[in-house]
Amino acid sequence: MPEAARGAGRGDLAVYWSLAVGSKSGYKFFSLSSVDKLEQIYECTSTEDVCIVERLFSSSLVAIVSLKAPRKLKVCHFKKGTEICNYSYSNTILAVKLNRQRLIVCLEESLYIHNIRDMKVLHTIRETPPNPAGLCALSINNDNCYLAYPGSATIGEVQVFDTINLRAANMIPAHDSPLAALTFDASGTKLATASEKGTVIRVFSIPEGQKLFEFRRGVKRCVSICSLAFSMDGMFLSASSNTETVHIFKLETVKEKPPEEPTTWTGYFGKVLMASTSYLPSQVTEMFNQGRAFATVRLPFCGHKNICSLATIQKIPRLLVGASDGYLYMYNLDPQEGGECALMRQHRLDGSVETASETLDSASHDCPLATQTRGTAAGKGAYAPSSPTRLAYTDDLGAVGGACLEEEAGALRLDEDSEHPPMMLRTD
Repeated sequence: MPEAARGAGRGDLAVYWSLAVGSKSGYKFFSLSSVDKLEQIYECTSTEDVCIVERLFSSSLVAIVSLKAPRKLKVCHFKKGTEICNYSYSNTILAVKLNRQRLIVCLEESLYIHNIRDMKVLHTIRETPPNPAGLCALSINNDNCYLAYPGSATIGEVQVFDTINLRAANMIPAHDSPLAALTFDASGTKLATASEKGTVIRVFSIPEGQKLFEFRRGVKRCVSICSLAFSMDGMFLSASSNTETVHIFKLETVKEKPPEEPTTWTGYFGKVLMASTSYLPSQVTEMFNQGRAFATVRLPFCGHKNICSLATIQKIPRLLVGASDGYLYMYNLDPQEGGECALMRQHRLDGSVETASETLDSASHDCPLATQTRGTAAGKGAYAPSSPTRLAYTDDLGAVGGACLEEEAGALRLDEDSEHPPMMLRTD
């Protein structure tokens, strides 16, 4: 399945967007610089069954986990075709997150925090609540380098951890139900959350944990939220689910206007209704104060696992949706008016393109594993003999392996502020 990249720009809001598509037979990278063309920039057909693939921004550093070795993490330089180092953990790796400072490995009941430059384990968070989905989020900001993960398996608590100072930052009681999705904005100062019910999306300040926004995506039915994604400027938040609708919310504070005397019966009734909310049950009052979708997208499918992202491509805001039907969908977003977004292109992940007028028969497509990225996400590949490794940490830490990445730092452009890391999607 595909996933989208949140690029940021040299003179443009999003200059470098890319897509990584993985499958049983290999992986591909595509450039997302144009809506009309999905340009393939790299392909590897040597490694099979990659279940996790994360690329560090638009560099050549890639972290890979295969279904054939689900406890082993490989860190590779895909352009050179070399394996830099590898690590073995005590249990199955469920997620890997990267930024310029840290690499996070998520197991079901523990999290490992590595220094990205030498891959040493700096800290281990042990005995976390069971997290079989590997749900976690890592901020991409150097100054606000926070990790978020579930603090409970039964309610929607979020633990926020400072990965630079290696200490707990806050615990946020976000939802009554267990968490289903988490994501930071680009500045690392906002965290969006959704629960397993999927009806309410909340945004909190980081690290304070103050609730800033609350949005309702629906009332009639509970859904499974597949992904949350901020725009690079933090003004919009998209939420995709197992339904055919993607919701886009606008994060703006409504300025209070001086009260005006209603001139019509409906105006008077509305004023009375709002005044009466203080006497209603808290659940009902909350519904009056929850924001609704600013824009929506109608997908040509329902039930496929998917991931969404907000990008600026060719100077126009876009919503990108990658789905397990083997397609990448591109929609235009009107940042002023909102409303229903227009489907501009739908790209087959074999490289062909279909226009909005063409009909898909998604049931007939093979479903690849893919990741959509901010810089570019990577998948599986064949590698030359690995570089010499040394023991970076011991068995009692729960992982073995290691190699120094400091000599690679220049080539990998770890300090390039104009690059942004991938947003990763994994299929089962």
